[in-house]
Amino acid sequence: MENKDMNNRPNERPFFSIVMPVYNGQKYIKTMIESIRRQSVTDWELLVVDDCSTDQSRKIVAELAEKDGRIRLIAMERNAGVSHARNLGIREAKGNYLWLADADDLVEENLLEKVQNSLRENPAKLVIFGLIEEYYDAQNVYAYSHIVAHEEKRFKSKEELRPEMIRLEQETLYGYPWNKVYDLDYLKSLSLEFQDYQDAKFIEDIAFNIAYCMEIDSLNILSCTPYHYAKRLQGNLTNEFVKDYFKFHKKRIQMLYDQYEAWDMLDLGVKEILGSLYARYILSALQQNCDPKANMSHRQRKNFCKALFAQKLYRNLIPCAQAKDSKALQIVLVALRLNKAGVCLLMGRAVYVIRKKLPMLYSKVKSGR
Repeated sequence: MENKDMNNRPNERPFFSIVMPVYNGQKYIKTMIESIRRQSVTDWELLVVDDCSTDQSRKIVAELAEKDGRIRLIAMERNAGVSHARNLGIREAKGNYLWLADADDLVEENLLEKVQNSLRENPAKLVIFGLIEEYYDAQNVYAYSHIVAHEEKRFKSKEELRPEMIRLEQETLYGYPWNKVYDLDYLKSLSLEFQDYQDAKFIEDIAFNIAYCMEIDSLNILSCTPYHYAKRLQGNLTNEFVKDYFKFHKKRIQMLYDQYEAWDMLDLGVKEILGSLYARYILSALQQNCDPKANMSHRQRKNFCKALFAQKLYRNLIPCAQAKDSKALQIVLVALRLNKAGVCLLMGRAVYVIRKKLPMLYSKVKSGR
C-alpha cells in the first residue's frame, strides 16, 4: 500500500475511489476538491458526478480534471438526485475502497492516511471516522462547531462489532455515508444501491448503511475528526419543514429496531438508546406539526398524539428510553410517558416558537443532544 501518484497511471486500480455528487455547488466544490488533492495519500481517483447543475459546477470540475488526471467528471443525463448520482459513481469506481464525499464540505489532509493506516492494522469491511459539525447562520456566516467522535476501536468479528452500531447511531455517526470508507468489492457483491425515498433525503443514507452493515465481520472506528461537515441553516433539510417528517423518521427507528431484532440483540440497553432517539424525533414532529405548512388543525394535532400513543413502536421503546445527561430530553420523556395529548401539544408549540424566534439557539441545543 505504498503511496503513489495516480496522475500518470489512470488505468491502474487506485487504493481509494472517492465519489462526490454535486448539484449547483459552485460556491464550495473547488475548495473541497483542493482539500482532497492535498491528501498525504495520493493513491486515489475522484469521480465527481454532476447532477445537471445549472451553475458553474461542471466547468469548475472540468478545469480541475484538466490539471489532475485522478479527477474524472461524470455528467448525468438528467437531474435525478443524490442517490442516483452516488449509484452511478459507485458503478464507475475502480478502487479497493470507496469513500462518498459531499461537495460542500472540507477535509483535513491526513484523512486518507489515517484510514489507510487503520486498514494496514485490520483490513476491515468498513472504516468510520469522526467529524466536526460546523454551523452557519442564515447569512452563511460561521457560528460555532460541534465535535462528533467515538472511541478508537478495531473489530474482527460480527459478535464484537454489532453491539457498537447502536452506540454509533446514538452519536449520529451510523447514518452518514461520507464519514465512512467501504470495501468496494464487498459492496458490489451485495448489489447494494442508494434508494430514492423521495421527500425524505435524510433516510436514504441510514438505509444504505444498515443494509451494508447487516453481515459485515470487521470494522475500524477512528477517534480522529478529519471531516468538516458544513450545516447551513439556510437550505438545510433538517431545518426546513418536511412533509411526512415523522413517517420517515419512524421508519428509521424501525429499521434499527429490526436490525437488532434480526441479530437477536434487542435487549434493554438497545431499547434505551432507540427510545431516546425516537423521543427526539417525536418532539421534532410535534413542533413541525405547528408549522402553518403542515396545515393541521388543533384537533388533527391532538389526533396525531393519540395515534402515536397507540403505536407498537412507541409502547415498546418510550418506557425504556433513558435521557442520561440531557435535561431537555428528561423533560420530553416525562411528558411523553404521561400519554397526555395536551401536554405534548404544549411542548411541541414551545419548541416551535423557540426554533422560529431563536434558530441558532435551537440548533445549539439540538446539536448538543
